[in-house]
This record gives sequence, C-alpha cells and structure tokens, in this order.
Amino acid sequence: MRITRRGLLAGTASFAIARRALANDVDVLIVGAGAAGLAAAKTLREAGRSVTVLEARPRIGGRAYTDRSLGASFDAGAHYVHWSDRNPWRKIAAELGVRLSEEARGGGFRVYRDGAPLSDAERRRRRNAYGRIEKLVEATGSMDHSFADAVRGKPSEMADAAGGITLFALGEDPERVSLHDYDQLWSGDDYIPAGGYGALVERYGADVPVQLDTPVTLLRWGHGRVEAETSRGLVTARAAIVTVPVGVLQAGGLRFAPDLPHETQQVLDGLHMGALTKIALRVDRERFGAVEATDLMDMQPGGGVTSFEFWPDGQDLVLAHLGGDHARDLCRAGERAATDFALERLVSMVGGRIRETVAGGRLAGWWSDPYAMGSYSIVKPGHISAREGLRAPIGDRIWLAGEASAGGGAMTVGGATLEGERAARELADRLRA
Repeated sequence: MRITRRGLLAGTASFAIARRALANDVDVLIVGAGAAGLAAAKTLREAGRSVTVLEARPRIGGRAYTDRSLGASFDAGAHYVHWSDRNPWRKIAAELGVRLSEEARGGGFRVYRDGAPLSDAERRRRRNAYGRIEKLVEATGSMDHSFADAVRGKPSEMADAAGGITLFALGEDPERVSLHDYDQLWSGDDYIPAGGYGALVERYGADVPVQLDTPVTLLRWGHGRVEAETSRGLVTARAAIVTVPVGVLQAGGLRFAPDLPHETQQVLDGLHMGALTKIALRVDRERFGAVEATDLMDMQPGGGVTSFEFWPDGQDLVLAHLGGDHARDLCRAGERAATDFALERLVSMVGGRIRETVAGGRLAGWWSDPYAMGSYSIVKPGHISAREGLRAPIGDRIWLAGEASAGGGAMTVGGATLEGERAARELADRLRA
C-alpha cells in the first residue's frame, strides 16, 4: 500500500434537507448518513424499496467533511480518492462534474528532531528504513504480527519508520496495527476532488431523504421486524443496515435488544479505532512569506511525531497531522490546547514570526467525537478475519456496513461506499425471498 496523507472531520455546514415526520413501517431502516448509508439508500431506492435514513448529526457525510469555518476550506475528514482504478468515487465525481487531480506539492520536505533539521546521513538512513519496512510487510508469513514486533531488535530508524507509517497512514501506534491487515489494503493512484472530498459526498447525497439530528439509541430486533428508538420517536422496518463507526458500537452509543450475538461481539473485539487527528491553523500567507519546505516532520522529545503541511490545496492554512496516543491526549485536552501545541511546534522549526500571522485554529478530533469515537477502524494483530466477519447478517434483520468491513478498501470513503451497496443488494435479495 502506498503511503499518503489522510484527513479527519471537523466543522459545521448546512444542508437543504428538511426535517420531516419520521417515515414508519418501511422496508429498510438505515442508521447513519455517511458514504455507506447514502450508497445503501440509493441502491435500495433503485431496487424499489422504501427506506428511512436516520442521521445523528445535523449534516450528512459522516467522516467525509469539508470544513469552511476558518474562511479557508480544508478536508477535515477524508481527503483522497484512493486506489482510483477501482474506486466508485472516480465515476461519481465525473458524473457530478467534479475535477479530480493528483496532489501537487513539490515544495520540499524536511525532517526535524527536537527543532533541528536532520543531517544528510540521518535522512539517508531514514529513507532506507522506509524501504526495509515495506519489504518486511511484503515478506510477512502466516503469523500475524504488529509493526512494532516486526522491527523489534532492529536499528532505531526502523522503529521511527514503522511509527511514521502507522501514525500518519492509519492514525495508530505501531504496536496496535496488524501487519497482515496493512498488507491487504488496496493501493493505486490517489486523487483529490476539487472543492473537497466532503463537499463531493455532500453533493452525492443531496437527493437522499435523510432525517438529521436523529440519533438512534436502541435497535430492537429478533421478532420478524426491527424497531429503532430515536430522539424523535419510534421507527419500524422489516430490516436495518447499520453504518455507524465501529467505535460507536463498541462504546454502546447504539444499543441492541437483544444484544448482538456472541460471534458479532467477538468480531468487534478484533477491531479498534485509530486516532488520526488534524489541527488546522489559519495563517496569513503573504505576511508570513516563503518557507524553505512546505512539508515538515517534527520528531519531538519523548517520541511524539507530527507532520505539518503548508498551504494545502493553495489555502492559507497550515495543517498538522498526528495519530496514536499523542493525538488522543490532545483530543481530550480540547481545541485550545491542540492549536497551542501545533503553533509551538511550528515555532520550534520555523521561528517565532509565525505567531503574528495566525488568525485562528480548528481541531479535527475524531477521537473525542461521540458519533465517531475515532478516525477509522484498525485490525488488532492476530484478528485478520475481523473485517470479513462484520459482513455476516445478524438474524436476517441487521446488516453492518462501512469502511470497517471493506477488506482491502478499509479506512476509505470508497470502501464504505462499496460496502453500503453490497449490504443493500444482499438485503434486497433477502426481502424478495
């Protein structure tokens, strides 16, 4: 899998989706209006099935969201159309007239340790270590290990490289990431939608009737129908597709009666949520002036690592990317602490002049978001079958669908979309039987 940046979620937006009375006694209830839920709804409606889509947030899109709150837009959620040769969003973007382009950076890359640039020799060792890590992944045998296990006893730059891969591609510390799961992720060319991936998902879902601000707290099943308790009343349906993130299911944000089967619980226990986090600073680019490199890697005392991206997509922003427990701590500390941290780390690399050019900041903290509970799903070492296990229908009444069950397409909007379509097709076939 080729390593690229990924995004998170933050901000607010308005959608032209009216609040209506809850539709009751429908064929299918869909919980969640992210990419999987929207795709499932479209597929079922095309098959002639009645659906009700319930979304806890005041907007659609889930973890794909374009934040406009700083006066300069950025994808606080998903950013890349990954593995574009098989990604449905390449076709969707074309149908909606949205241009996809390759990332055009070219502004240079520098790595700092404790505020000082790495030497030429250190940079060479670092580059070589990344190549050796990729070979380790390709050569992994039948035993599943974590990234940390794979580099144990090897030179320190190998551990640094393992952390660089898992923290910035997956949002998790290397000891919690399965080598086998990483190896089976699809790769290919990556593209960026003009105007933002979140904005593209918003346009895609504009024709889907969605009940916003309607969290489902309890889903009853097992008596030939499903019943959803919501903040706005009871909804009944013949079956349900649940697309909420794994973290929400694990935290009990959506409860089931009866409880989910033991087999499903075991599958969920093999997954957890990463904490890929983004901090955006609005910077007066003209006032700040030129930078020697537009991409900086900051290796901090104590082991923390943060990547900084200057002027993403031409915007007057600096974006900080980080993951793992360090990111979790910042999410818990809140937006002010996170933006202060990002600014101080920048000062250590580019100098204090940047302080006077910062006009605001945003924390895109999935880990502290109650409707996400993390950035995207991570397979624990030794649980390689977990993603496939999520696809099993529950009592012929409930289907789980989303990026977590997407196999090689996991952790992407494209994978979530394919899974929403897959669950909808299976359910439509079952309803015809």
